[in-house]
Amino acid sequence: MTRTMTRLQALLTGGAFALAGIAGAAPLALAADPAPTTTDQAAAVVEQIAAPQAGAPPAQELHPLPITAEQKRFTPTAEQLANAKAIVDTAKEMGLPPRAWTIAVATSLQETNLKNLGHLGARNDHDSQGLFQQRPSSGWGTVEQITDPTYATKAFFEGTASNRGLLDIDGWQNLPLTQAAQKVQVSAYPNHYAKHEAQAGDIVEALHGTGPYADLAADVR
Repeated sequence: MTRTMTRLQALLTGGAFALAGIAGAAPLALAADPAPTTTDQAAAVVEQIAAPQAGAPPAQELHPLPITAEQKRFTPTAEQLANAKAIVDTAKEMGLPPRAWTIAVATSLQETNLKNLGHLGARNDHDSQGLFQQRPSSGWGTVEQITDPTYATKAFFEGTASNRGLLDIDGWQNLPLTQAAQKVQVSAYPNHYAKHEAQAGDIVEALHGTGPYADLAADVR
């Protein structure tokens, strides 16, 4: 990169080099007047090289605080990865940072093992359903709404008239993951979210083509 930038700088100042000499750049074509100058074209190449590239968020953004709890690990299925993608895509559309993605995915891992559950009959926890086990009777929405991954994710972040969402929690970005999740979920097991943090981060990375599950997520990216 240093050598490439040096050559580009020389081109910008002297205009003596051809862009064909830069790796990956197309040769300059002769065109009718008006045509961009060599300096203009070189500047465009510099801008392209300097532009940030899309990719997985850095680990520091997924896990800004130390992970101290014993972690649960497993190989996610296509169904689980697809549900995680629905959560992450919704969070991105809302303009939320990677830490929010990790908290939401970890919360769903604890609540449903990243499965969009319907009513389980006698085994159901009251009337909880969906990715986050949200309850219609508690004001989270209708059954149809809370079993829609996009709606359920937005409700987790934004809350409802009857429930706080993650974004309602002051300083949620600076809280341990399990505390942030618990303030939304109000679970009988408030510390259980912590054991899913590393797995949640790995799944987020997989959705961006890196990490231990990258190959498994290729079909859902």
